[in-house]
Amino acid sequence: MSRFEGVRVSDQWLQNQFSQAQLRSLKSKFIHLKKENGQVTAVDLPPVLVKLKPFNVIFKEEEIRDILCEPGSDEGNKLDFEGFLRAYMNLQTQAAKKLGNSKNASSFLKATNSTLHTVQNSEKEVYVAHINSYLREDKFLKQFLPIDASTNALFDLVKDGVLLCKLINVAVPNTIDDRAINTKRELNLWERNENHTLCLNSAKAIGCTVVNVGSQDLAEGRIQLLADLNLRKTPQLLELVDEDDDVEELITLSPEKILLKWMNFHLKKAGYTKTVTNFSADIKDGEAYAYLLNVLAPEHSSPGAVVSNDPAERAKLVLEHAERMKCKRYLTPKDILDGSTNLNLAFVAQLFHERNGLSNDSSKSKVCYAEMMNDDEQVSREERCFRLWINSLGISTYINNVFEDLRNGWILLEILDKISPGSVNWRHTTKPPIKMPFRKVENCNQAVRIGKQLKFSLVNVSGIDIVQGNKKLILAFLWQLMRFNMLQLLKHLRSRSHEITDGYIQRWANRKVKSTGRTSQMESFKDKSLSNGIFFLELLTSVEPRVVNWNLVTKGVSDDEKKLNATYIISVARKLGCCIFLLPEDIMEVNQKMMLMLTASIMYFYLQQCDEETESTPSSVAVTPEASPATSFYGDDGIGGAFSGDYFNMSMDDAASDTTCASNLEDITSL
Repeated sequence: MSRFEGVRVSDQWLQNQFSQAQLRSLKSKFIHLKKENGQVTAVDLPPVLVKLKPFNVIFKEEEIRDILCEPGSDEGNKLDFEGFLRAYMNLQTQAAKKLGNSKNASSFLKATNSTLHTVQNSEKEVYVAHINSYLREDKFLKQFLPIDASTNALFDLVKDGVLLCKLINVAVPNTIDDRAINTKRELNLWERNENHTLCLNSAKAIGCTVVNVGSQDLAEGRIQLLADLNLRKTPQLLELVDEDDDVEELITLSPEKILLKWMNFHLKKAGYTKTVTNFSADIKDGEAYAYLLNVLAPEHSSPGAVVSNDPAERAKLVLEHAERMKCKRYLTPKDILDGSTNLNLAFVAQLFHERNGLSNDSSKSKVCYAEMMNDDEQVSREERCFRLWINSLGISTYINNVFEDLRNGWILLEILDKISPGSVNWRHTTKPPIKMPFRKVENCNQAVRIGKQLKFSLVNVSGIDIVQGNKKLILAFLWQLMRFNMLQLLKHLRSRSHEITDGYIQRWANRKVKSTGRTSQMESFKDKSLSNGIFFLELLTSVEPRVVNWNLVTKGVSDDEKKLNATYIISVARKLGCCIFLLPEDIMEVNQKMMLMLTASIMYFYLQQCDEETESTPSSVAVTPEASPATSFYGDDGIGGAFSGDYFNMSMDDAASDTTCASNLEDITSL
């Protein structure tokens, strides 16, 4: 079988019921379940399937168990991957019946996907306008633009992944190296999947939530609109804080909450007596918009909008006012009346960017406070990486600032429960909002106790240190959490004959590069020769020969050449399926922890492919799920100390790629 065909099953009908993205995700879940239990039976499936959309909104776990474990069936029968897929299809058929859908299961899958990712025509028109505006001069995409919003051309265009990759770069420039995007008119399955994987991992790296993402989820536009809604980018936001308010509260607010606070700040000045708490019901009559625009742009004021008793007429006047401010792009009168949350949020964000109405003359104390926020570059870089990693874990709480949001201990406990299930005693926790300080300390104390049980280095650390926002200790704790998570991921995919340490990962990387006939070697994760990027490009080539285009690689002599290589490395790694959050500067500066994590993420990808191969081809290497050697937090290179200068992280995606591994595990077991 060609290694570029993706995930394949022998039953062609079954193959045709799923997209490659769905097959990759389901295959990953099947493998994980098999590793946990040694084998997969029908009894094992309900707890897994009940968490998947759309089943999580249709069935309870008991109902799934009743469907899959019918009386008279042999519940203990071992299932292979095709049996797992048939069980999934059976559940889809029952879901369709429950919803009164007479179509077959395949049609139901498509129907539920479109339901879960519902896009109104008005929203589609906005997305199309956004794309046509920002990408009309793109060298590759301009041949397909402008998109006709009255057709499904948008959804056809996103299928090859190029458009979404380009949108990410519109939101946060230079996130993706254009050289890593597969761009031609006709892409094969492998090339499309590479683009999709690159897009999803890059989206995580800019803060997008990509759980259960569909073609319609153009989250990058939202990131772009809300990017400046923080004190670092817009220090004038301090004007929103009253003298008696806690300024630190403003730091913890999400961009959406800041936008609402900004809106109410101006509405109060305009004499509007109500408080806007959302972007739907509270503004669907258009009255708040009328007051807001009059205070932001009085020269374009429309007195009739305020006094009008007809919501439709008021909405029309509001948008005429906005058009004179060059802010009409995201909204129509009907969208206001319908209370479309996404479009109203986009509209208010556009108003903020066009004219925020805030003064540059903040009080001296506030200016001094803003200056205090300017942490050194390294701390800011680490905070960014940890924040993105935490938000990629899929925990219930989304964080906006690591140092503030972790102080009540709740998010730390959520992270611990995610990476070490069952470790948290939830009966002895307090869920936010927490008014009593000692409850926060209790949460943090439990987090520290669990950390010590996991062999973290937390000498003389107590919960009060976290509650008080000690940045050094918070970064130290998070580094060890992420390191533990990475080692756990590797532990489940490697040979059990060796304990994974930093030196083990280094030796694996050197051996992989050497196996291709190349001479580059890494002396340690702080080897200055790594700054030119050549070793990592050779490592990527060794695990997937076709992924690096060596015609695009520089010698890495000058800083400009090093940055080109570093940018390319990050995009190529994400293209393979590595969910990483480092920046080009981290490679250029040879940040040793980040080098470790980059290498480990490539190793994880390689082992994952080998694992998928052994699912269909028995290996001579014994893999026993019960084996669980002690985890090493302090590797051979001596870079595991909790309080050293930087604390980088890494996360992995369960469904990274549909490639199968052409190699076996011989090089792993011989290390």
